[in-house]
Amino acid sequence: MRVNAPAPNTGVHEEPLEKAMKKNSRLGVAVVATMALGGASPGWAQSDADRIAELEAKTAAMAEALEALQDELAQARESGSVRGTEELRSEVIKATQYAQRAQRAATEWKDTTSVTHLAGYASADYVEPEDGNGAFTSNFNPMFHYMYSDRLLWESELAIELDENGETEVVLEYSTIDIFLNDNLVLVAGKFLSPLGNFRQNLHPSWINKFSSAPPGFGHDGAAPAADIGLQLRGGANLFGNRKVTYAGYIANGPMLVGEDGEIHGIETEGVASDADDSKILGGRISFLPIPKLELGVSGAFGDAAVVENDDADLDGDPDRDYEVLGFDVTYQWQNLDLRGEYIMQDVADASTSVAPEGGKWESWYLQSAYKIGASANWEGVLRYTDFNSPHADESQEQWALGVNYLVTPNALIKVGYELNDGLGGEVTDADRWLIQVAYGY
Repeated sequence: MRVNAPAPNTGVHEEPLEKAMKKNSRLGVAVVATMALGGASPGWAQSDADRIAELEAKTAAMAEALEALQDELAQARESGSVRGTEELRSEVIKATQYAQRAQRAATEWKDTTSVTHLAGYASADYVEPEDGNGAFTSNFNPMFHYMYSDRLLWESELAIELDENGETEVVLEYSTIDIFLNDNLVLVAGKFLSPLGNFRQNLHPSWINKFSSAPPGFGHDGAAPAADIGLQLRGGANLFGNRKVTYAGYIANGPMLVGEDGEIHGIETEGVASDADDSKILGGRISFLPIPKLELGVSGAFGDAAVVENDDADLDGDPDRDYEVLGFDVTYQWQNLDLRGEYIMQDVADASTSVAPEGGKWESWYLQSAYKIGASANWEGVLRYTDFNSPHADESQEQWALGVNYLVTPNALIKVGYELNDGLGGEVTDADRWLIQVAYGY
């Protein structure tokens, strides 16, 4: 509230306005208001609108107190009191500084150059295999983003899962610093999802994946590389009007080979912070969109790899061998119909002096269709076929998957599916199973 100006000079020669200044200084009001503005953080229960309104009200109070001080200063000058003028001038300067700080605090949310953001997804699953025990499980994948101006982005994802014993496992899916070099090119540094193919980098989150499981060979092991650590350049550009091209190229540590019983048991592509063969992997993907709803992509990578673990023991000095990846993918969308297909292959060459001399090829491909049903398109039918071939018979699998999804919202789904699996008799790859999933992305 604005305080009334002091009474006019009655002729008694005392320092004009000095009496009012002693105990009732507007500077005190200004200081108190500023401290309240800067030090009192609104509770979490308040909405953004409430916090903004409170800041603006306190700033207005500061401006009113400053205006009252300026009025007193003008009257002190008219009265000719040097002491009153000097003291009031000092108080006005201090109050102005406080008011400027208060104004900056009140408008800082509008002028910020950095933004933090929490996103991610979660799912709760029930899986019941044929002639097996059904069980519930759950996972949570928080994603953290920090954006500075329009030049720098830090992004990271954690995978938090429960194993079959109820123990919590935490894995760093990716963590990168992205520098926007221009409108068409971004430099990515750190651990990133493999840009090879389409499923792993774009479709694997549970609320995006049309089915409750990944196609065989496209999960965390198999034919499709999962992640790597290194440097990547990626971006996109328009060509010839609405035609678009996207591109990604990278250099990274590459995979590790795991030996068991004299053969290569698997290819570890989760992104490791070491390079046993001291030879980096070069790779990338390029895609072309001749029309907005059709994308055609091709991926490839090459380099060396070495066996670093054999029969559960660390191994050093195993010879390097050639390693390469090749992939193709296609996506087409028309009204409520979504069609996708993808092929990916990892090939490891022979090395005669290795503890696991014979190489191998892991390859998989799938075709998938999804169609939204009904006027509100809340229901969706999914059909997927996958053929995964591995050097190990117990891993190879042919699968038909059928599913029905209910879209509670565009980013919240209830999925019911059934897999018909054909693999080596007696193995889990040969067991049909029911899958139910509730997935949410935020």
